[in-house]
Amino acid sequence: MYQDSSRERGYKGSVSIINSNGRIQLRFHYAGKRHYLSTGWLDTPASRKLAKLKAAEIEKDILYEQLDETLAKYKPASSLSTVTPVTPIQKPKPHLDELWDKYSEFKKPQISPSTYAKDFAKHRNHIAKLPTRSLDEASAIRDHLLSNLTPDAAKRCLTQLKACCNWAMDEGLIDTNPFASMKIKVPKGTSEEQDVNPFTKEERDLIIRTFASDRYYSHYTNYVRFLFFTGCRPSEAVALKWRNITNSVIQFRESVVVSEDGLVLKEGLKTQRKRDFPINAEVKAILDEIRPEGDNSESLVFISPKGKFIDHHNFANRAWKSILDKCNVPYRKSYQTRHTFISLCVEAHINSTAIGRWTGTSAKMIDNHYGATNFTNLRPPELS
Repeated sequence: MYQDSSRERGYKGSVSIINSNGRIQLRFHYAGKRHYLSTGWLDTPASRKLAKLKAAEIEKDILYEQLDETLAKYKPASSLSTVTPVTPIQKPKPHLDELWDKYSEFKKPQISPSTYAKDFAKHRNHIAKLPTRSLDEASAIRDHLLSNLTPDAAKRCLTQLKACCNWAMDEGLIDTNPFASMKIKVPKGTSEEQDVNPFTKEERDLIIRTFASDRYYSHYTNYVRFLFFTGCRPSEAVALKWRNITNSVIQFRESVVVSEDGLVLKEGLKTQRKRDFPINAEVKAILDEIRPEGDNSESLVFISPKGKFIDHHNFANRAWKSILDKCNVPYRKSYQTRHTFISLCVEAHINSTAIGRWTGTSAKMIDNHYGATNFTNLRPPELS
């Protein structure tokens, strides 16, 4: 192997062959500037012979003042078989689960505890069940999601994987996003807010009476009454404290969400920062029945049998299903208590803007989804 000491200082316009980190480099002066040409060749006797030929070519062009100062003309052809090829060093590609963990940590301070605990953990579980986590097999990952999840869940997961890989590109962790052009079409469906299938007044009253008389679940009677007669979201009812109850209104200011540490209180509501609900006689009767004595302003209005936050998911899966079975009422999700309130208000010809302000939704949503939903309670007018 030739060493740097083999450099020779030649005549004006001559090209020196030098060793730079084990590879051959050509160096020369022209027009008052120093030029370097890296060949990429390992410093071997065979490469030295090629370098001398290349140096002679440059010297000739200098002599005839025809030098290509971009040096493009003199760059070695990569197809020379006599030279040991230089294999570029490639960083190993990180796997999808590694990227997701880093992306999750990046996003954690920017999102709500419930989103992190529910959605990010859910997608992490999906990734853990993949047959491969190699980014080179992105198509197989997409196909697995489609085969093992609902179309909607598969689409949401793929969307998050795209976002993760976009972030990884910005961070320089990967060069391309293998999911960028992938799409999953989802059949048109309805969200929980749009899935309007309310109970009738008779079904509502039967459900409340059955809760009240049930041996195991009577504790939840006023909680269910409150949901039916205010139309609030369960997360808002569970978060209420007695300081939020005035003589005239209920002040919805917080909601209970799922976090890594379980149920926690969060400032703000699902779609707005705050909302007031006027207290009428029915709601006042519910609150008077459960109002504790003394100053309990920081106490929760509705509590679990153990005195903690009501876990509405657990309530819906156990108490709610059990009571509807006992009533012989066709099953609907407990969120239909909200839709029942709004639908009955619509039937009572309450202005949709007012209903929207009471329940935290838009007048347009009410007009589009709640108009005449309880057909059994309606009769066509006499037209004669």
